[in-house]
Amino acid sequence: MSPGPAPKHPSTRARRNNPRSDFRSLPAKGRAGKVPPWPLRPDVLKTAELELARDRVAALQVELEEAEDGRTKGRLRRSLDKQEMTVATITLQLEQATDAEVSLWADLWATPQAVIWEEAHAHREVAQYVRWKVRAEQGDLDAAKEARMLSDRLGLNPLALLRLRAEVENVDAAQAKGQERRQRAAAKPAGPKGGDDPRGGLYSVS
Repeated sequence: MSPGPAPKHPSTRARRNNPRSDFRSLPAKGRAGKVPPWPLRPDVLKTAELELARDRVAALQVELEEAEDGRTKGRLRRSLDKQEMTVATITLQLEQATDAEVSLWADLWATPQAVIWEEAHAHREVAQYVRWKVRAEQGDLDAAKEARMLSDRLGLNPLALLRLRAEVENVDAAQAKGQERRQRAAAKPAGPKGGDDPRGGLYSVS
């Protein structure tokens, strides 16, 4: 099902009295606070592959000890070397994936969008995006598709953020408006104080 067109940005809407009233403004500096605990267990498929590879290594070691002729021993040693390499490769993949997940998880929870995720208790959905994204960066094309879909749901690109009816505040614009308000306030004539003649604040009406 098509998500449909994104809502118009507040700056292009026809209503001028309060054009941003229906859009959520997110802090440009991102979400403040501690990074939530990582909610997922290690990659189940990779963990299973690692256990199977370790079992195969143990079985080959037993066969090698029991082998009697040199030809069989040579074949078993080659198989054992191959399986040990598989164990080392999967172990490294798991370690690298874990490090990448922890790093990306922390980065995401410092983004402006994280304010919305925290309110919606979307921790596991964000974690699932992290897992798909890391797999995609390791070359998994199916994982890349899943990561793109979750990216839209989480508002991780400008168009998706508009669909969530949210926008990241413009710090420069906010500071400029604040400065303008302060200047207007400073330009207003002071009212009567202390023993000043209160008639100084009066004016005639024709």
